[in-house]
Amino acid sequence: MTDKESQRGDPLVDFILAMIEDGSAVLPQEVAKAYFAERRKPKDPDDGWRRYMTPVKQQMGNMARKGLIELVRKRGDVVDPTDYRGVVRMRKPGGADEAFDFDDEDFDDES
Repeated sequence: MTDKESQRGDPLVDFILAMIEDGSAVLPQEVAKAYFAERRKPKDPDDGWRRYMTPVKQQMGNMARKGLIELVRKRGDVVDPTDYRGVVRMRKPGGADEAFDFDDEDFDDES
């Protein structure tokens, strides 16, 4: 079994792969919010998505090191998954080297 095959089956990994399937690049915050929205219970607070930020970031790093995704900066530059800091997006490997249109609302200092 390859590393790529062993990662499949994890609900969060599958969710991330589905979000980038169309070639788009997504922020970890976007993944956490969407993942939470699918699992939200009536009593969950509006900011309940925050509890998924750490698992999303952990999977993001694992997936990038295994070649399932690429981590990219605002200008589309691929970053080293073993040594990065700051804001990155996830995309399919070999994605277009294009700049992203980051809106101020994409960034949340509390995440």
